[in-house]
Amino acid sequence: MKRSTSIPAPPPDAAHVMPAMPCAAAHLAHNAYTADDRNFVTALARGMELLRAFGPHDDYLGNAELSRRTGIPRPTVSRLTYTLASLGYLSYIESMEKYRLGQGAMVLGHRYISGAGIRDIAQPLMQSLAFATDCTVALAMPDRHAMVYLESCQPRGALVIRLAPGARLPMATSAMGRAWLAGLDSAHREAALAELERHYGARWASVRSKIERSLRDHARRGFCVAHAEWDRTVSGAAAPLRLEGSGEVLALNIGGAATRLSPEILESNLGPRIRDLAQTLQARLWQAGAGRQGSTRTAAATSDACESN
Repeated sequence: MKRSTSIPAPPPDAAHVMPAMPCAAAHLAHNAYTADDRNFVTALARGMELLRAFGPHDDYLGNAELSRRTGIPRPTVSRLTYTLASLGYLSYIESMEKYRLGQGAMVLGHRYISGAGIRDIAQPLMQSLAFATDCTVALAMPDRHAMVYLESCQPRGALVIRLAPGARLPMATSAMGRAWLAGLDSAHREAALAELERHYGARWASVRSKIERSLRDHARRGFCVAHAEWDRTVSGAAAPLRLEGSGEVLALNIGGAATRLSPEILESNLGPRIRDLAQTLQARLWQAGAGRQGSTRTAAATSDACESN
């Protein structure tokens, strides 16, 4: 009989308060923008902060809790939640006087994944590796100080660590978080590290030393590992996945029980395999992106020719 190992809730490192947008540039904190930036719309930013305040276990949140999590004054929160509910991004539960994420928010997330063709291309390759290694294989994106699962493929083995889409791992202490950092260009990496430094405070020196070691490892062999770090029962290896044209970076991870996956197995077997999967997937995504651009140009040329006739 298949036995499922339940992973405890992530430590405070992975707190979901004020998470960020998925792309590297948007990962920077809202306070990175100044009042002098005339293109920055504060009201819109506050509305997005409210949507991002909902964590994976937060079915319902009221205005008071949303105000506490985001630091936005409660009267402003009330106006924003009313507007977001009117647009379908939140749903108001009158009997509870609370909100939950609406269909509009779900559609945006679905369009992000399907628009780049990520899930259709990645899932079969990820599932094949999960079956071949008897490990969980996952795709994740950044969310402030955490990494959030977008897709998770499970093996057939007797011991399955189930982290479903929406699960969160701390960025600084997980292999996939460090791989994401390694995949950034130097400017965005330094900005992300500065944000992590603000988050960790006095603990940052010890955390950064391990991140720097992982960055060196990635530069040398193309993947990062973490053995029983963010959770003493879990180990994994990860590699960055760069999306063509957008500058966005995701992370691919392979992992399982730390008692089974020793550092030697991570470094000699699983690390190279997840690196190779990331390279294969990246090439296919870039090829698919080039195909979509070619189709768009062809359609535009056909339309222009029709109009000229």
